[in-house]
Amino acid sequence: MKLICIGRNYAKHIEELQNERPDEPVIFLKPDTAIVLKKFPFVIPEFSEDVHHEVEVLVKINKVGKYISPKFAHTYYDEIGLGIDFTARDLQQKLKDKGLPWEKAKAFDGSAVIGEFLPKSQFVSMENLTFELTNNGKSVQKGNTANMLWKIDGIIAYVSQFFTLKIGDIIFTGTPEGVAAVKPNDVLEGFLEDNKLFRIQVK
Repeated sequence: MKLICIGRNYAKHIEELQNERPDEPVIFLKPDTAIVLKKFPFVIPEFSEDVHHEVEVLVKINKVGKYISPKFAHTYYDEIGLGIDFTARDLQQKLKDKGLPWEKAKAFDGSAVIGEFLPKSQFVSMENLTFELTNNGKSVQKGNTANMLWKIDGIIAYVSQFFTLKIGDIIFTGTPEGVAAVKPNDVLEGFLEDNKLFRIQVK
C-alpha cells in the first residue's frame, strides 16, 4: 500500500507559495509509516519549527491498474475521503534551495492524516466537491475540486504511467490555498461537503 501525492494542483496555492506553475502533475510518495494511526495525535517533529497543514481530497484505489485510460479511470475507485499532508515547510525550503528531493519534509513519520472514506456514489460529481479544514473551530482552508488543475480521473491515468496502482493505494489530490503552521493543542477537523471525516489534535 502506498500513498501517492500530487503537488501544485490548485493555482491559488501555487501563488501563495510563489512556486512555478507546472506543465504536468507533480508527484511524490509517502511510505505507510507516514500514516497517523487512528485516535493518535499528530506530533510536531523535533526537526521542524514550521509544519504546515494541507487538507486534500483522497481517492482509494480498488483494483490493480497500469497505463489506465482517462475514460476508464473512474472505474478504479469507488470511495473518496479527506486527509492532511503535513509538510515541514522550513525543511522543504532548504531542500528545494539545494535542488534536493522533498521526502524528508513530506514523508516523515506521522505526516499523513487519512480520514474516513465515503462511497463516491453519494455525490453528484467528483469535479464539484467542496471541502474544508477548521483549526480550533475556525475555517482555515476551503477548496473545491472544480479548481483542480488536473482532475481526479486525469491524475489516476497520469500516475499509472509511472506506478502500477494496487488495491488500497491512496492518492492525495493536492491542496488549496490557506496552508499555515500548526501549533501544540490545535484541533484540526476536515469536512467533505457536510460530512466530518477526521478530527486530530496537534501535540
